[in-house]
Amino acid sequence: MVRPQDMPADVVTMNSTLECVDEVSHDTHTLTLVYPDRADRDKGRISVLAPVGTALLGLRVGQVIEWPSPSGSKPLRLKVLSISYQPEAAGELHR
Repeated sequence: MVRPQDMPADVVTMNSTLECVDEVSHDTHTLTLVYPDRADRDKGRISVLAPVGTALLGLRVGQVIEWPSPSGSKPLRLKVLSISYQPEAAGELHR
């Protein structure tokens, strides 16, 4: 565990907003990692309990995750390009 004030700004944490690229399709996405009750795929809010949400938590800028696609056809690869908002970096240290 890392204290909120010691969290590096390039790490995906809860409520972080990040830009990522699908290295298979080359589509870019802006996603916010949220608790399940706030999830809304159409608005880019991904539940931490979804497979991709769990995989994103704790990644650093530049890291890549790979997981099976929902259809099972080919693996998906997401690379974290940047984090535009991280609560800890913004001084919002309440958990």
